[in-house]
Amino acid sequence: MSRLEVNGLVKGYGRREVLRGVDLDVPAGSLTAVLGLSGCGKTTLLRVIAGFERAEAGSVSLGGRTLDDGSTYVPPERRGIGYVPQEGALFPHLSVQDNVSFGLPRAERRGEAVHALLELVGIAPLARRLPHQLSGGEQQRVALARALARSPSALLLDEPFSSLDAGLRASLREEVHLLLRSQGVTTVLVTHDQEEALSMADVVAVLRDGVVVQQGEPAALYQRPSDELLARFLGAVNVLPASFSAGSAMTALGPLQLHDSEVPERGSGSVIVRPEQLEVRARASEEADPGEGVAGRVQQCRYYGHDALLEILPEDGIGIDPLLARVLGESALPAGTAVTVAARGPVSVLG
Repeated sequence: MSRLEVNGLVKGYGRREVLRGVDLDVPAGSLTAVLGLSGCGKTTLLRVIAGFERAEAGSVSLGGRTLDDGSTYVPPERRGIGYVPQEGALFPHLSVQDNVSFGLPRAERRGEAVHALLELVGIAPLARRLPHQLSGGEQQRVALARALARSPSALLLDEPFSSLDAGLRASLREEVHLLLRSQGVTTVLVTHDQEEALSMADVVAVLRDGVVVQQGEPAALYQRPSDELLARFLGAVNVLPASFSAGSAMTALGPLQLHDSEVPERGSGSVIVRPEQLEVRARASEEADPGEGVAGRVQQCRYYGHDALLEILPEDGIGIDPLLARVLGESALPAGTAVTVAARGPVSVLG
C-alpha cells in the first residue's frame, strides 16, 4: 500500500487554466473520491497523476517516490498505477482473458493469477467472450481486472459507473467497493455523483474551479461544509439566520445545539440544518397549538418510496424560506397538511 500525494498541482491547456494549485492527500490503502461538477478538472487531475499529462507546476508522489515535479518525470508505464477510464476502453478484437492479461509478460498471460483475477471480479465464465458480447457492467469488470492484473500501487477510476443504468450502477459500485477493500489498493475515484462519493469513499475531496475546497471524511464534509455552496452541492439543506450565545444558536426554529468545535463566543451568522434533522408532526387542525416547534403547511411532497422530501412553508411570518424536511416514505404528508416543525442538533455554523 502506498500513499499518494499531490501538492500545488497546476495544469492548463493553452490559455485555459484547469488545475490551479490542487492539493490532495490519499492515505495508503484508502478509497478517496474526488467529487465535482463536470468541467471542474477531475479527469485532468487523474491524467496528470497517471502520467498521461505533464504538470506545469507542483508535484505528484506515490509511496514517497516523486513521479512529476517539473524536473522529474516518470512515464505512465513505470508508475505502477492502474487506470480505469469511463467507458472501459477494451480492445474489441481481444477476448476477456486477453484484455485482462494484456501488458503482462507472455509467461503470465495464461497462468493461475489471471484466472484467479477473473474469478475475483466475477467474470471467469466469460473469459473467451469478446467485448461486444458483454453488458456494460461486465465490460467495467473486465476493465477493472485489467487494471489490477499488474498489481498496481495505486488505482485511478474515472467515473466508471456513469454510463450504467441506476440499478446496475448501485450494485456494481457496491461490488467494486468490497473488492477494493479486500485488495487494499490505494484508490482515487472521480465522480460528479454525491451519493456515490459519500457512500463509497473513506475520504472525499471536493474540486471546484480547479482547486480542492475541502477534503475529509464523508460525514465531516456533509455535516460541516466549508461554505454554503458546498453545503448545497452535497445535498438539500436549510440555511437559517442565527444569533450565538452560550454555545447554542438561536434560530426561527428555536435554540439549536452547535458542534463542539464550532461555538462562537457571541454574534450572528447562519447555520445549516439538513432536512433529516427536522421533525414534522401533523396538526389536528390549523388552529391547534403547535407546541414545541413552528407551525407550517406542506406545500409539496416529493415521494421516493423509501423516504420523502417535504417542502414546508412556515406560518406567522417568521421570515425564513420554505423548509425542506426528509421523512420516511410511510410518514409522507400530502400538500396542504398543517404541521409542526422542530429541529434537532447539532448543527454547523457557515463560515
